[in-house]
Amino acid sequence: MLAVDDLSCREFVALVTDYLEGALSDRLRTRFDRHLAECPHCVTYLEQMRDTIVVAGRLAEEDLSERAREALLEAFRAWKSDEISKEKCE
Repeated sequence: MLAVDDLSCREFVALVTDYLEGALSDRLRTRFDRHLAECPHCVTYLEQMRDTIVVAGRLAEEDLSERAREALLEAFRAWKSDEISKEKCE
C-alpha cells in the first residue's frame, strides 16, 4: 500500500521528462527519488528513457524513411489527442 506522499508508477512515468530536465520541485524530486529507490521496474524505465534520448539525439530527420516519419507523427498526434481528452475530463 502506498503512503500518502508516495508516487505511483503512473505518476513516476508522467514525471520522467521533468526529472531528466532537472525541472522537478525539491518536494517532487524527493518523492521521485524515493520511488526510484524502491521500484526496480521504474529504474528500468528510466534507464530506457535515457538510452532513447541518447539514440534519438543521433538521428536526423533525413535518417527516417517517410513511413517511419509518418508513423511517429501519427503516434504523437494520438498521444496529444489522448492528453487533451484527459484534460477535458479532469
